[in-house]
Amino acid sequence: MGKVKIVTDSTVDMSKEELEMYDIEMIPLSISIDGEVFLDKVEIGTEEFLERMRNSKELPKSSQPSAGAFLDVYNRLGADGSEIVSIHMTGGMSGTVRSAESAAGIADAKVTVVDSKFISKALSFQVVEAAKMAKEGKSASEITERLATIQNQTGLIIVIDTLENLVKGGRVGKASAFIGSLLNIKPIATLENGVLHPLTKARSQSQIVKKLVNKFLDDTKGKVVKGVGIAQANGVGLSNKVSEAIKEVSGIDHITIDDTTPVVSTHAGEGAMALMYYWD
Repeated sequence: MGKVKIVTDSTVDMSKEELEMYDIEMIPLSISIDGEVFLDKVEIGTEEFLERMRNSKELPKSSQPSAGAFLDVYNRLGADGSEIVSIHMTGGMSGTVRSAESAAGIADAKVTVVDSKFISKALSFQVVEAAKMAKEGKSASEITERLATIQNQTGLIIVIDTLENLVKGGRVGKASAFIGSLLNIKPIATLENGVLHPLTKARSQSQIVKKLVNKFLDDTKGKVVKGVGIAQANGVGLSNKVSEAIKEVSGIDHITIDDTTPVVSTHAGEGAMALMYYWD
């Protein structure tokens, strides 16, 4: 059985050290700000990006990697005969999966492209599991079968501080129902089947924490929680409160809180945070 190598994209919200530890290849999306183009997480980080976004004349725009960028990576990783499992952000929000599929169709290596249906730490749950299985010598088909299970056992709840970025970026979807009542109200949405769906609204941080905890408990009742992560775009105060509340009700002592990628930040907006978890 040949070796399987894992590829993902920069919306995965994993550190460089984590990617290296699990031997994961990350292909960056790009982001354009006032005419300048940067490779996501490679040439610009979250803090610098948020500062630039505050002062930008227009909403920054993100672009998926080209098929050529994927092809170069696939051919390089597959030169030793390895198969590749390439796991990416939801196709409901980006053409990244389509670019990967185009490259997979002409690559010298055998490549399986997976639409994770998620972003951020929820994407990382699948990517890390795939990397662990690859190290254990599992086949590409065994890995993709497991990823399909994880997709159906993952929750992502996002709190939007302002819908301005989502509306301008054309990615608000059904969450547009919230637009009429933004004054002092924070929309809360879930990412399901690869697209955002409105869940509820809240007026205060205490209400937000309560609603997120209740949703987490409903989703995971009677199940074994395998991982919990929080990603935020300058929303660390709320993220800490949610983390502590989840720890209190679940007994889980390890919840990561990470800066989300500039690509996610440009669509979610500053102040956004998301709670993500998966279970067996």
